[in-house]
Amino acid sequence: MTKSSIGMGEQDQSEREKFENELKTILKASEDAGILLRVIGSLAFQIHCPQFGYLQAAMGRAYTDIDFGAYSKQNKQITKMMASLGYSENREVFISSEGERAIFDKPGNGLHVDVFYEKLDFCHAIYWKDRLEVDSPTIPLTELLLEKMQIVQINEKDIIDTIMLLLEHPLGDIDKETINIKLAAQLCANEWGLWRTTTMNLEKVKQLAQHYEQLTDEQKSKVTLQVDKIVARLNNEPKPLAWRIRDRVGDRVKWYKEVDEV
Repeated sequence: MTKSSIGMGEQDQSEREKFENELKTILKASEDAGILLRVIGSLAFQIHCPQFGYLQAAMGRAYTDIDFGAYSKQNKQITKMMASLGYSENREVFISSEGERAIFDKPGNGLHVDVFYEKLDFCHAIYWKDRLEVDSPTIPLTELLLEKMQIVQINEKDIIDTIMLLLEHPLGDIDKETINIKLAAQLCANEWGLWRTTTMNLEKVKQLAQHYEQLTDEQKSKVTLQVDKIVARLNNEPKPLAWRIRDRVGDRVKWYKEVDEV
């Protein structure tokens, strides 16, 4: 795990509420405009973890920006809506990413909004196709889990968000308030690299959870149980020949993309 302090630090309640209230404003505007925006990142975990969301503040996990997943066919509508809310777009990011990412800033309050079109593409690509309609106002729980687990140089903030998610939600083969590990297993069976990074990071989550004094022994045990169940499911999913051939190569060949910070 990287020692980066990104997303970590003390943040008082008024500062957290600034992000949460702005998120509500953007979601209301998108709904009124018929735009399909789904929350990702720290605020998505907060929304989807009403019982264990308190762990973010307790563990020093701070909000740094507001992130969304969207479909590229609505990018012009999103740009217009964000402008109406007082945001200016960094067009260089949109152009250099070939329309896959947009960044908006609001000079008045220093807030920063990131929109990822069609997919979240860091170390591995997590696609939105036909998935943004599954849940609201966030992306589905499976994609929330993979959003964190696909980062090779995982940060502490990602560990904390994942712990919350695993404590809050059951595992199963459906999406409704459930981490759909059937889908996660299928995605990892289609890409050896995603399987390698995901299982590697899940083990890190299990190990690091044991050292947080904010967690009870019962909670630490539940994280361990959840991780073990997910890893077993990912490992037991039938794999195609191409996956098995790549598995023989293992870590001798790089299996992920480097993350370029904007």
